[in-house]
Parts: sequence; structure tokens; C-alpha cells
Amino acid sequence: MAMKMLGYFERPSVIHRLSGFTKLIIFILWSTAAMLTYDTRILLILFMLSIVIFKLSKVQLKDIRLVLYLILFFLLLNNLAIYLFSPQEGVAIYGHSHELFHITDRYNLTLEQLFYQLNVTLKYIVVTPAALLFIITTHPSEFAASLNKIGISYKISIAISLALRYLPDIQRDFRTINQVQQARGVDFSRNEKVVKRLKNVVSIMMPLIFSSLDRIETISHAMELRSFGKHKSRTWYSARALSKVDWISLLVSILLFTVAMVITFYDGSRFYNPFL
Repeated sequence: MAMKMLGYFERPSVIHRLSGFTKLIIFILWSTAAMLTYDTRILLILFMLSIVIFKLSKVQLKDIRLVLYLILFFLLLNNLAIYLFSPQEGVAIYGHSHELFHITDRYNLTLEQLFYQLNVTLKYIVVTPAALLFIITTHPSEFAASLNKIGISYKISIAISLALRYLPDIQRDFRTINQVQQARGVDFSRNEKVVKRLKNVVSIMMPLIFSSLDRIETISHAMELRSFGKHKSRTWYSARALSKVDWISLLVSILLFTVAMVITFYDGSRFYNPFL
């Protein structure tokens, strides 16, 4: 069965039943806390909470496996780049140097650098899964209504909603074109050389681009015929009123965000320093 890379997954879970507005506010608070803090204790708590929330959503890891692989790949690249370009960043931040072994010149491995890059890794695995979970548990139309509710123009909201809505369609077109090209004898397997395989990929990308442009033209004509953008505001069919669970979730998230910020900045530094 073809794997769906990214999109909305319908599940009978408490996370899906939350309104899009609630999930958007929680995601903003969650991401802000994770990006601002370098306190390992807070990041670990957020990481454990993200596991619990993921379980509650009833989304399976296999549903987003490919996206997670890509994220892990870029996370490894990011850690490698941090060490190559700034191997003493941890020492500069924490003010100590506990060398594990020396490599050459300015390159050595210290506990401080490892601890700093651990925090960077934690920030990635706290923010990124939360973003994925927000996307796959919120219907695009409800997401657009939520964006408009916090003050974003409904035109921009609709544009973002359409982009999310047609991600699965683009993935389906890619698989269809791929199968057609293979039926014509185009080989994408490892049996071909890398250069030949890259050339063969072009035979998928060009039809995919043209089909996407054709879809864009069709949608734009349909919206124009319906006088989209004539009025300054609009109503939303998918908008939902906040329930008791929504209000409780919002209050808990605001409380957690406040506690996280107080712990992060109470001593004037964003960095938790275990080397003092």
C-alpha cells in the first residue's frame, strides 16, 4: 500500500476533537517555549509530554515514518555542521572545558559541547513532532478558520489551507506518474547508476509540475468565478466553538508556558548549567 507522506489523518481521538484554534494556540506556546529555552529539564519534560500527546492522538508512527526519517537526516546534518563550524560553542556558553579527547588544532570533544548539542537535539525533537502532530490532526479548512480567528487575513488563511489540502493530491500524482514511467521501462532502482537515476527522476518531476500548475489554474478560476476576495471578511463552515475540553487545554498550556519561562529566565540566563 502506498504510504501517505503528510496530510490530515482522521482518528477518533481527544486531540482531533479539540478545535483548530485551541491546537494553534497550544502549538504557538509550545514552539515558543521550546525555542526560547535551553534548560534541559524543561526540554525533557516537553519531550515526555509530546510522547503522551502523540499516544493520545492515535496516530501511528508508520503514518509519518518517511517524514521522521527526513527530519532525523537533517538533524544529523545540523549537529555535524554545529561541531564543524563551532566546536567550542559549549565551552563558551558554560564557561568550563572538560575535554574527553583531542582531535586536532581547535577540534576536541568536550562534555560542554556534547551537552550543548544534546539541548539542540532536544529542541528539534520537541518542536518538529509537535508541528507534524498539529498538521495531521487538524483539518485544513478548520486550520484556515483558526488562522483567521487570530487576526490573519482570510485570503492568506485560505492559501495555506489549499497548500495543506493538496499535499496528498501531489503525493498521489507523484506515485501515479512514477508507476506510469516504470511501466514504460524507466528504471528508478539501484540497478541504474546515480546519474542515470537522477535523469530518470526528471521524467517524474516535469509532468508533476505541469499537473500542479494546471490544478492551480483550475482552482484560481473557480475562486474567481465565486467572487473570492470581494469582501473584507467571511464566515467559516468548519469553524467550531470552544468546548470545555478546549478551555481546560488552553489554561493548562498557558500555565505550562508561564512556568517554563519563569524557570528559564529566573537567573537571567536561558542556559541550564550543570557544570557550575
